[in-house]
Amino acid sequence: AEGRAEGRAEGLLLVLHARGIAITDETRKKITGCDDPQLLHQWLNRAATATTTEEVFAEE
Repeated sequence: AEGRAEGRAEGLLLVLHARGIAITDETRKKITGCDDPQLLHQWLNRAATATTTEEVFAEE
């Protein structure tokens, strides 16, 4: 699970960067500090269409 979370965190940062969404140090720490693969998966799905980090981390 740890490796999966790490991979998803890396992927999420990559998607945000590729989409031109600014990544603050706080955002980077939130992402890399998360050890829940399911939550990271949810954020990664949102990052595919989000225009801001607020949309990525929004509660449903």
